[in-house]
Amino acid sequence: MFKLKACPKKYTKDLDKAFSPEHTVKKVESALKKFGQEILFELKRIDIGRLGIPVYMSICGPKAKKIMPSRKQMGKGSSPEQAKASALMELVERFSFFNFVQEKENFFHLTYSEAKNKFGEKVIPIKELLKSVQDNLSPSKAIEILDLIKWDFTLALKITTEEETYLPFNWFKLLNEYNGSSAGNTFEESILQGACELIERHVCALIEGQKQICPTIDPTTFTDQTLVDLWNKFTRQGIKVWLKDFSYGFPVPTIAALAYDPSTFPYKSEIVFTAGTATSPAKAAIRALTEVAQLGGDFSTNSTYEPSGLAKYTSLKEVDWVMQGEFISLNCLPNLEADDIYNELKSLASALKQMDYTLYAISTMHPNLNIPTNYNIIPGFAFRERTSQASLGLFVGRLIAENEPPEAAWEKLNILEKYYPNAHFIPFFKGLTLLKLSEIEQASKFFQKASKIQPQPEEQALSLFYWAYSLSLEEKWSEIPPILTQAISLVPDVKEYHNLIGVAYFKQKDYSKALTYFEQALSLDSGSAIDLANIGICYKHLGDQESAKFFLKKALELEPHLDFAQKELNTM
Repeated sequence: MFKLKACPKKYTKDLDKAFSPEHTVKKVESALKKFGQEILFELKRIDIGRLGIPVYMSICGPKAKKIMPSRKQMGKGSSPEQAKASALMELVERFSFFNFVQEKENFFHLTYSEAKNKFGEKVIPIKELLKSVQDNLSPSKAIEILDLIKWDFTLALKITTEEETYLPFNWFKLLNEYNGSSAGNTFEESILQGACELIERHVCALIEGQKQICPTIDPTTFTDQTLVDLWNKFTRQGIKVWLKDFSYGFPVPTIAALAYDPSTFPYKSEIVFTAGTATSPAKAAIRALTEVAQLGGDFSTNSTYEPSGLAKYTSLKEVDWVMQGEFISLNCLPNLEADDIYNELKSLASALKQMDYTLYAISTMHPNLNIPTNYNIIPGFAFRERTSQASLGLFVGRLIAENEPPEAAWEKLNILEKYYPNAHFIPFFKGLTLLKLSEIEQASKFFQKASKIQPQPEEQALSLFYWAYSLSLEEKWSEIPPILTQAISLVPDVKEYHNLIGVAYFKQKDYSKALTYFEQALSLDSGSAIDLANIGICYKHLGDQESAKFFLKKALELEPHLDFAQKELNTM
């Protein structure tokens, strides 16, 4: 287990770090060179220079690609060296995290009760697990539910007391994915950054969920020269920027940034909405603005970005609530700035504890890289991608349906149903289990039932999709389009919904309608080789041989081993 220690700042220009970005780049590149190009294939600058704010991209090598969901990471900063350091550390953070997940020796596979018997008071309190999903079950019932499956317990550090704590890693990974992972020159730097990002996601989820009007920060109150320079780089190009106080009563400042370019939106640029959290207002604003530069693609390159902590908007009307709010001075925001990162971290953890939140940190450091990385957890924090209908039963049920043998899963879901009678998630998970048992007709009925009782559009659309998928296994193609049309009306931006309705029309030989839906799927994922191939085959059936060849070849460029596409191309 790592120990916390003093960590004086040696670099404070645009970010507060234990070492300069030049030192960080040198250290990380040296560590990665041990692997050749297996982890880092390439590091390159990707901005076109319009804003003068550098953005770098680290591209994964084959070893990293095998375990990571992302293929590239972007890094930002007010200087090229800081942007390089950011892109490299992002790669190290994620590679280390997913490598940690794969290594079985990092975990004790135990039920909650078994963990209590083995580790005693070092096990995370049951109230923290209930708090993580805002569930009001009694502790005794919660333990009974948790004991339906075994968990991957691992060692963490409770930051307030610096005591060792064992917690169920896969429970928090299920809730947060890799939100909360971090990297730094030191453990103190890494954990502080991770904690700030957790706070950022939490307050953004709360404020955006309520569409709460927040104060606008007056740029004439900026005194930090790096911040002034960054702000001017946007305004000189005519880009409109709003900086908003999203601190929400937390001990560190969070600043949201909304930006768009009237001269290029919506044809060559997007509305960018993001945020940054740090221990001082100036550093939080710098984080937010450099994040805008990273996501915005210089506001002139037709690039698109994936939203994370805040939603992505396509019209100014949608963000009218963000533009409102009285003007305040940057100095009005909370400030925990100190000369030592350890002191900042301890102050933050203590202040969070006073708000009844506990910060935990797990070391995910890769043994051969020796660069501090962590997975940080604050039970009770919100996260935009998480369902608003969370409960202990929902997430335990999901793991049962996904991981348990189907016969055992069915029995455990019946037990779970006794604790959560008439719960919206039980029919859906039973449907998944019936699919594994090849009881397709019965699964279809459960998904149909689930679609009628879901509390949120996303969950209802997902149930409709699985209902349609079950029907596709029975080749009931004509019954699928009305179901998926309803799913798309609820959640229009899921490519799988468009793809499956396209398949249904294709199977009915309605190639024009199939083409329309495959094109919509492709618009949601331009790198989908399957949809490119499907479009090509539709054109072939519609008699447009040139278009068919074009799309089939594009599909094979992305996926050379796409056999059905090659077979279709060979017949032309």
